[in-house]
Amino acid sequence: MSNRKYGILAPISSLPSEEGIGTLGEEAYRFIDFLSLSGASVWQVLPLNPTNFGDSPYQSCSSDALNYYFIDLALLKKDGLLKEEEISSTPLWDDVRRVNYGKLFINKLALLRKAFSRFDGGEEFKAFKREGSFNDFAVFMALKSAHGHRAWTEWGVYRNFNAGKVAAFAAANAEEISFWLFTQYIFLKQWNALKRYANAHGVSIMGDIPLYVAYDSVEVWKYGSRLFKTDKNRNLTALAGCPPDAFTEDGQLWGNPVYDWKKMRKQGYKWWRKRIESSFGLFDILRIDHFRGFDRYWEVPAGHNTARYGSWQDGPKEELFKGFESYKIVAEDLGVIDGGVKRLMKNVGYPGMKVLIFAFDGNPENEHKPSNYTENFVCYTGTHDNMPLRQHIEDLSESARDVYYRDIISECALADAEADVSSPESATRSVIRLAFASKAETVIIPMNDILALGGESRINLPSTVSEENWSWRFKKEDFNKEVGENLRRLAQAADRLS
Repeated sequence: MSNRKYGILAPISSLPSEEGIGTLGEEAYRFIDFLSLSGASVWQVLPLNPTNFGDSPYQSCSSDALNYYFIDLALLKKDGLLKEEEISSTPLWDDVRRVNYGKLFINKLALLRKAFSRFDGGEEFKAFKREGSFNDFAVFMALKSAHGHRAWTEWGVYRNFNAGKVAAFAAANAEEISFWLFTQYIFLKQWNALKRYANAHGVSIMGDIPLYVAYDSVEVWKYGSRLFKTDKNRNLTALAGCPPDAFTEDGQLWGNPVYDWKKMRKQGYKWWRKRIESSFGLFDILRIDHFRGFDRYWEVPAGHNTARYGSWQDGPKEELFKGFESYKIVAEDLGVIDGGVKRLMKNVGYPGMKVLIFAFDGNPENEHKPSNYTENFVCYTGTHDNMPLRQHIEDLSESARDVYYRDIISECALADAEADVSSPESATRSVIRLAFASKAETVIIPMNDILALGGESRINLPSTVSEENWSWRFKKEDFNKEVGENLRRLAQAADRLS
């Protein structure tokens, strides 16, 4: 039996719904039906963490908490926790194509609080609270609420974590903490049901784990210099980023805290290993973002405004992953890839990534060209950080587009795949056919590429804060039978049916 398969990338937030953002309700189940019809065996959902400043799940207030915006209100109505008129009379969106995070923050949270006021979880919820997996998150969010949702750096006497003060606050604010635990309990109840449905229909869920955490996060607030490069007051002494390159002369200064790997090693990398293990309680497959950072990472001393003043520092390398060799992990090995990263990839044995949007530049040795593929990687047409393939083609200069098209035609001839470059849309579909025909065991296609959509459907533009990031949503009619059947025929021809 062939191990060749394919999947579709579509974040939960992008699913259609009447609730202002994609949820774990009816349309998620319908999307799984679409995946099954299409012969897809993987759904890549990206991180499920709560969003914070910038609306990005890669800048979350917690590395293990779950995004309460994805809780489905209609399912809460079925549970008797909300009424139809309460949901229908609450404005959650302005534009069916865009998430309005401001309205969710005010109005969806209000509905979740109303549902909580009617909730009696009984012994099961009590056991969930005793288990304690989300207690730190719940206390952190209760303190945020008590301080006008400002960052922990503005919490006065609670700025620096103190176990005694936090325990006293928790005792005085037990109901608020219970509300935030309720959001996690309900998310898991809805998520586990959805995942069971997916698995029963032959669909595995691929999640995503960011390398870094946000500065305004429970981890930095609670652990400070025990895990991160901070001073005794939790002020950052070093920042994460990436070095200057041909595209950015100053590099990229992300601003995330960097890990103190020497201290983490003395702890047996306990925090990180628990983070990976916990992720497999949610997902069947895990993509680890910015994997090269485990070999070496770019560190910028605090106080600089650009990344050009940074330097490469050693990460934990394969030592962190001992015992995880058999886990279904995909390593995002894009960016500056040197000998150290290649050794790390070989030693851990995880598949890396090839991205076709980068492949057609006229360079015969381009590693992203399907004709140069070797083994042990996942092939993408693009990632959530890339512009849609169609937009990329449309934005090329005439000469660069000619090169791009010539390469597509050449690669299609080698792969015995149909080539049509009469338009950016048809070229997009030709690249998808190339992906299916490639040697890659697994192929992942973003949904906006499957639909050959343009720049309006971009998921994220890295290193920017914009209302257009993480807000694009598909319509119900996008997941139609014709699209599914066309994908199934492609999968069958390429021996990729699940």
